[in-house]
Order: sequence, then structure tokens, then C-alpha cells
Amino acid sequence: MRMARYDRYGPPEVLYEGTGPMPVAKPGEVLVRVHGSSVNGGELALRSGKARLLAGRRFPKRMGVDFAGEVAALDSRAAGLSGLSVGDRVWGLPGRTALGSAAEYVTVAPDRLALAPAGLDPVRAAALPGVGTTAITALRDKARLRPGERLLVRGASGGVGTVAVQLGRAYGARVTALAGAKNLDFVRELGAHDAFDYATTGPAGLGSFDVVLDTVGTGTGAYRRLLAPGGRMVSISFDADHPLASLSYILATTVFGSRRVRFFSGNPRHELFAELTRQVESGAVRPVVDTVFPLADIAGAHRALEAGGVRGKHVVQVI
Repeated sequence: MRMARYDRYGPPEVLYEGTGPMPVAKPGEVLVRVHGSSVNGGELALRSGKARLLAGRRFPKRMGVDFAGEVAALDSRAAGLSGLSVGDRVWGLPGRTALGSAAEYVTVAPDRLALAPAGLDPVRAAALPGVGTTAITALRDKARLRPGERLLVRGASGGVGTVAVQLGRAYGARVTALAGAKNLDFVRELGAHDAFDYATTGPAGLGSFDVVLDTVGTGTGAYRRLLAPGGRMVSISFDADHPLASLSYILATTVFGSRRVRFFSGNPRHELFAELTRQVESGAVRPVVDTVFPLADIAGAHRALEAGGVRGKHVVQVI
């Protein structure tokens, strides 16, 4: 079986297309034939060694945290739990710590996937499972965004940001997007009512908001001060150059002050994937794919994400 692997920490060039044994589904699990997997920021930290305390020293390691594909095999127990059949198009995540979906096959628990949207190309679909469920969790569950509220999305042209702009509009919010100058028209097309260049417009020039979704992680305090009374801020990132100070500030907001920053790490299950499917099929959300890379060029996909300026997601095509 073909899969993305690396034998040491380092730059994107340590990644390669290798081979390994087919995964064997445990009783109650689903074997998925993968069509595509997206490239995620957390994988860059793992591959480079910045998160080696979490990842450990055992090699070779694999890549890929989400997938879109089709059911290749499942036993009667898995079929009963999931309602799926062989050949069904599905998407999901193997689990928070289970890497390896950038491969021809992956095994998944039934509550970690759902039917993918009807008619959606399975490779393009791979752009959505991780970022889409994160955006739903942030806006619907953590912020409890309501119609008519003012929403600010930082990093609006990135993976989570592109979905959050679309969802914010679908939820009835007034959406303001912060993005690079070349992406302002792009985020307006996604549904933003207002769009500003983050390089020339600082927090002082933005006004106040009921909800701030921060996908960037720097300058948290300045954006928190934009919250109106009763406002909520949700952060899915922190300052990688000053992680201790950044996370300490977020933690402090839960103790002091009324405008707590809600920070979370996504661990989606079936309900979230099914809700994402409903949002796509309703027309509220569409995948935004910057570039599709073949599995053999997994290193190129990582180089592109590290270079920045991505619109939506880079996707690795497996099938």
C-alpha cells in the first residue's frame, strides 16, 4: 500500500511516498479507500520536529489527519453502527492522535466518519472534514453565534477561515473578514460583508464585534478588546513563537474578566461530519481548494503550506 512517510524530523524534503502493509480493520471498524487528504498546519510542526515531545522518536512516521474516500470493507457490527455499505462515499478523521490518512487505505471507527455530500468530487471533498468541523464547533457550539451579530474572522482566506466566512453568512451574522490584500475580493465572494487587509488595518480600525474567531494566534489581547459587552472570542491557534505567553494569556481570560477566550482542539465525531455534509448539500458551504498535489509530491504540498498565502486548503490526491 502506498503512503506518505518520513524517517526523521526536518524540512519538507524528508517526506516521501513509501509503501507499507494494508491496515486490518478491527471488529466494528470501517476500512476506507482514500481518495484525498488535506495538509494541515499541525502536521508541519510534527514533521519539522517542533512537536517531537508529543510525537516521540519512533520512525518511520506517517502523514494525514483527515480524508475523503469510499467504504472498502466493514463487518456487520460496523454496518449496524454506521448504516454504511461498501462503496458509500464518506469523509472524516481517524482520531485526534491517529495520523496516516495520506495513504491508499485507512481504518476508522464508525463514529469518526459520515456520508460525504452527494455529488461532491471526493478529492475536493478532502479539503473540508477537518476545517469544516472546526468552524462549526467554533461558531455554533463555542461562540453560539446568533443571527444579526457581528462576526470578525481573522485569517479569513485560510482553511478554517474560508469555511467560517461561509458559515457566518449562513448563520445570519454580519461578517467582517481579515485577510491579505490580494484575497479581499475572494473572501467577499465567499460571503464576507466587509473585508480588510490585515497588513494595513489594525484592531483599532475595525470597530466592535459580538464574536471574534481567531485562526492566527498573535495579538490575542488586542482583538479581545474589540468584543462588545457579552461578546465571545474563540481561538483555534496560539503564537508559535511565544507559546507559553500566548497560552497563559488565554488561560488567564478564563479567570479574570468577562470576555473569556474559548480555546479548543478539535476532536470531531459523526454528528459534526453529518452536519458539515448538510451544510454543503444545502449550498451554504463549498470546499476551497488551492492546489491538488499527487501523493508522490507530499513534500511539495508541505512546502506550499509553509510558504503561506494559501487560499483554503492544499489537498493530496491519493486515488
